[in-house]
Amino acid sequence: MSLRVSFELDESDLQHFRLIMREARKAAAAYSAAEIVARANDLLTQIRDGKMPQFVAERLERLSLMIRMLEDHEWRLPAADSARVLNALAYFCDSEDLIPDHVPGLGFLDDAIMIELVARELRHELDAYRDFCEFRERAGPRRTLKPRSTDIGREEWLAERRSELLARMRRRRESSRQRGDGPRLL
Repeated sequence: MSLRVSFELDESDLQHFRLIMREARKAAAAYSAAEIVARANDLLTQIRDGKMPQFVAERLERLSLMIRMLEDHEWRLPAADSARVLNALAYFCDSEDLIPDHVPGLGFLDDAIMIELVARELRHELDAYRDFCEFRERAGPRRTLKPRSTDIGREEWLAERRSELLARMRRRRESSRQRGDGPRLL
């Protein structure tokens, strides 16, 4: 038997999470990008090593995807966009969060909520990265393609696709901002 629990965060709730995120970013300012990623990876390992509720497990892939997006040398997320993702990961640098992680069943609820909020805000970045990974996987280990009757090396065709996806990501993000979509934590 399963039980579905849902709730809605109103503007005051989101304001609370914005405050928490601001504080987390301040605290994380003392860390390098590599340390922020390492601490987020540590959280993933800690959560995966324990028994976790399904609602947490479902969000872990999003956190893992954010980390992979930063570490993927072929994706090469530009500095400003990397900073947005690092700002999202800043929350996971502090082991002392809203609900202590050792509380059975609920300890990672605040982490799951924050992952959900930042993943919604980074949805265009995550979509572009997923598309890039799918493109790269479909092409497989091929070294060259002949789309225009000239050989293009792997680096060039990945760069072209990356450029297209990053441009699309920025257009969609700007359009979302203009519409006022999303929680605006970053």
